[in-house]
Amino acid sequence: MPAIDIRHHHHQDRQGARACLDELAGRLRERYGIDTHWEDNTLRIRHLGVNGGITVDDETVHVQARLGMMMAALKPRIESELREQLEHHFGPDH
Repeated sequence: MPAIDIRHHHHQDRQGARACLDELAGRLRERYGIDTHWEDNTLRIRHLGVNGGITVDDETVHVQARLGMMMAALKPRIESELREQLEHHFGPDH
């Protein structure tokens, strides 16, 4: 099963980072109908063919997801959009 694993550094407090992820989650729900909810510091993501989460700590946002066979062909596009959104919300990764 194809997987996505992206780490992106941020310079916000954890609450600010969570607020940015809430905004991102709203876009995911609106654009793709993806279900999201928080479990501690992980924003869980679930949709037909996608299961994973985005965990935020003091320095890093970590995206992990498993893609079903139908979504596997879209992996490069999904990763690209995730990286773009992370950079938009948290600035360039360094």
